[in-house]
Amino acid sequence: MRRLVLAAALTSALLAHSAAAYAGQKADRQEAATSDIESPDAALLKSQTSQTEGSVTVAGKRIDYRAVAGTLVLHGQGDKEHEPTASVFYVAYFKKDATPGKRPITFLYNGGPGSATVWLHMGAFGPRRVVTNDDTHTPPAPYRLINNDSSLLDASDLVFIDAPGAGFSRLIADEKDPAKRAELMKMRKQDIYSVDGDARAFAQFITQFLSRYNRWNSPKYLFGESYGTTRSAVLANILQNQMHVDLNGVILLSQILSFDTSIDGPEHNPGIDLPYVLALPTFAATAYYHHRLPEQPAALEPFLAEVERFAGGEYAAALFAGANLEPTRKQAIAEKLHAYTGLPVDYLLRANLRVTGGMFEQSLLADDSMTAGRLDSRFSGPSLDPLAKNAGYDPLIASIAPTYVALFNDYVRQQLKFGDDRTYRLFADIEEWGMKHDGHDGALNVMGDLAATMKTNPQLKVLLTGGYYDVATPYFAAKYEMAHLPIPASLQKNIRQAWYPAGHMVYAHEPSLKALHDDVARFIDETSRQP
Repeated sequence: MRRLVLAAALTSALLAHSAAAYAGQKADRQEAATSDIESPDAALLKSQTSQTEGSVTVAGKRIDYRAVAGTLVLHGQGDKEHEPTASVFYVAYFKKDATPGKRPITFLYNGGPGSATVWLHMGAFGPRRVVTNDDTHTPPAPYRLINNDSSLLDASDLVFIDAPGAGFSRLIADEKDPAKRAELMKMRKQDIYSVDGDARAFAQFITQFLSRYNRWNSPKYLFGESYGTTRSAVLANILQNQMHVDLNGVILLSQILSFDTSIDGPEHNPGIDLPYVLALPTFAATAYYHHRLPEQPAALEPFLAEVERFAGGEYAAALFAGANLEPTRKQAIAEKLHAYTGLPVDYLLRANLRVTGGMFEQSLLADDSMTAGRLDSRFSGPSLDPLAKNAGYDPLIASIAPTYVALFNDYVRQQLKFGDDRTYRLFADIEEWGMKHDGHDGALNVMGDLAATMKTNPQLKVLLTGGYYDVATPYFAAKYEMAHLPIPASLQKNIRQAWYPAGHMVYAHEPSLKALHDDVARFIDETSRQP
C-alpha cells in the first residue's frame, strides 16, 4: 500500500506562494494522494502459489509428491461476477508421475463453521502428522511432527481448504473509502458466513481448482468433518444439480445433518426429546471408558447395542409420555439410566430424565472435580467451576490445539514456503452464522440436500464415519439421520458406515486413525474404478 508524505512539500509551498495558491495546490495534491492509495485488500486480489516437493511413506511405500500452497480468488454472481469476494487458501498434494485424469482427488475441510482445516491436514491425512497424547494434555513445546504413515496420498491427491476468513483465507472488500469498505465487508459476512453462502463459496473454489489444475476428468470426492458434513450435503447438491459436477463419493466424519438431533442445548426446544435418545449410547460409552458404570461390561460394542435398543424403545417411550409418565415407571427408567450412564438416580430424576451434553460432561466425573470432554469424552480436565450445571470448556481442545497451531505455523512457512507475512487464524471472526437454508427458517436440516444428490446421481456412494466417544455429534444420531434420508430403499445400499473407539476427531486416537485411513482408502479405490 502506498502512502504519500506531503509535509516537506507543503512547507515549501507555504514559503513560496500566497494562501490562495497554497490552497489550490493542497487540494490538487490531496486528490492525487487519494487516487494512489490502494484498498486494504489489494494484496488479496491475485491468486498466489508456492510449490515445493516432498515424500511420505505409507505402508512401507514411498510416495513422492508436489505440494502447492496458495490462494484462489472467488467472485460474485450475476452482474457482480467480476467483483472479488474472498481469497481462499489451500494446500494441495499431487502424487508425482500420476495421470491427472485417472488419479482421484479429494477436497477436505473441517467444520466450525469457520474452522481452518489444520485438523484434518496435520492430524489425519497430510504427509506430516502432529503427535499428541492419546487422552491427556500434550506437554508444551517442543512438539513433534512426524511422517504420517496414514496419509491418504496413497489413494488420492489431496486438497485441504481453509474456510473463508479462517487460516490464511480472507474476505475481500476492495474499497478505498473506510465507510464504504466497512459496509461492503458487512455484506460479505452476511452472504458468505451462512449455510448457503458458505457452500456456494466452496463450490466456486472447487470448480476453479478443477480448471486450474486440469482435474475435471478425475474421480472426485468430498471429505467433511463436523459442520463440514453439513457443508458437504449442501455443497454436493450444488455441484451436482447446479454445476453438473458428478461426484464419485462423499465421506462424512462426525456427522450432523439435522440440528434437531443436537444434544447441545435441547432444553431450549422443549417437546423435542429426540436428542436425549440419540445421545444416550455416547453417554454410556463415556461412562464405560471412565469406569463409572455400576457394573462394567466385558466389551464396548455389545454393550452399546444393548443401550441403543433401550434408547429407541423404553427410554423413547418414557420421554414421549411426558407428564403422563407414571412415577413408578419414571423411577425404573432413572435406575436403568443410572446403570447405563453412572449418573446418580436422584440427579436423573431431578433432570426429569433429560440430560444435555453440557450437563453430562460436567456431572460424570464430578466426584473428582473433573470435566469430561465434549469432542472426545475420553479426555478430561479439572472443572473450571465444580458447582456449575454445565461444562465450562472442552478438555480436548485445551489439550491439543496449541500443538496443532504451533506445528502448522512452523510447517507452512518452513516447508511449504508460504505465509511469512500473514497471520494464520484457527477460526474465522464470525459474529453470527446465517442458519437459514434455501429460504427456510427454523432448525437447520440438510438431509434433503444429500438425498437430492443421491437421487440425481444414483451412482454416488457415501461413507459415514465417526467415534463412539463424540458428545458433540453422537454416532447414534448420525446413524438415525442416515436411516431416515428421504431416498428409495435401493439407494441405501450406496451408504457404508464405520465406527471407531475414538471421539469427534477420530484421528486423535492413533489406532482409529489407521482404521479410518484403511476404510477411506478402500472406499476411494472401489468407487474410482471404471466399470
